[in-house]
Amino acid sequence: MDTGPVYREVQRFRQRWLWTLLGGIALLMLLLGPVSWLGLFIVGAVAAFVYSLRLETEVRTDGIYLKMWPLHWSARRISWSEIDKYEMRTYRPLREFGGWGIRWAPGKLAYNVSGNQGIWIQRTNERSILIGSQRVEEFVTSIDEVYER
Repeated sequence: MDTGPVYREVQRFRQRWLWTLLGGIALLMLLLGPVSWLGLFIVGAVAAFVYSLRLETEVRTDGIYLKMWPLHWSARRISWSEIDKYEMRTYRPLREFGGWGIRWAPGKLAYNVSGNQGIWIQRTNERSILIGSQRVEEFVTSIDEVYER
């Protein structure tokens, strides 16, 4: 019987530089031109979308669950049988994956929101996955508690 997550983390895009950039674009549009209401609407829609994004990560008895809401309506599960090995890792989001969010690179996939710490999961028959975390030690400890090799 599943009693709920052993570990749960919710991360959001709240970096100051991101909001400064979006606000600066909107301010420049207001100051430099005739106001383009369509342009301001687009910047506002992008800001609302980014504000609503969140990465939900859970460790449960049957695997690791990921959901980048509102892009995923249901969680993606990595079952324990898919995992060959895992480890804590420091990574370079821009250099290795081209940024933050759900990112693809040859042979690997990343779910990250901010920072440069995460869990690297080598899967048996599929792409490796990097899951960014702000509480990486707690994340690894919870995997160690429930992962059966």
